Amino acid sequence: MSLAAIFTFLLVSALQMLEGVLDLARRRGSISDEQLKLRMEITQILKEASTLSTPSTFAQAAKLKRLAAAKEKELAKMQDLNIKGKQSLYEQYGKVLLITKVLIYGALILWFWSSPVTTVPKHLLQPFGRLFSWRGVDAATGRAVVGILPWLFLTSHVSKLLSEKLAPIFLHP
Repeated sequence: MSLAAIFTFLLVSALQMLEGVLDLARRRGSISDEQLKLRMEITQILKEASTLSTPSTFAQAAKLKRLAAAKEKELAKMQDLNIKGKQSLYEQYGKVLLITKVLIYGALILWFWSSPVTTVPKHLLQPFGRLFSWRGVDAATGRAVVGILPWLFLTSHVSKLLSEKLAPIFLHP
């Protein structure tokens, strides 16, 4: 393996890992301290209301249940605002990451367009040897030569699979 192939793989893997982490963070979301405090208040109020089950305390229990319902509406409104703000932030990060990927892939293609990225034994590329080889076989070594486009295709798919498996580990609470 040449250093160019390893460098390209690491660069593509880093970009795929960032994309996986961003996607996982978008799906998970996060709960703010205010929301957590409000949830705890709601559960406490509902516990108090459930302990007041006698006919003489019915009015007080109904009042607590209405208070809990109002706090739940407040929590839902807070979550909607939080989700909208974070979605726009994730969309901005996603656009920046996409532009970065396009620029880096373009630079790699321009850099390695006229030269091979790596050479590998011919039997590793079978039965798709012609698709992955760049100008056939290296006459000096008898090995198949791999160009930048097939290498980017392979490394992006492999690194995407790796990032899907490793991103949850990095974002584990």
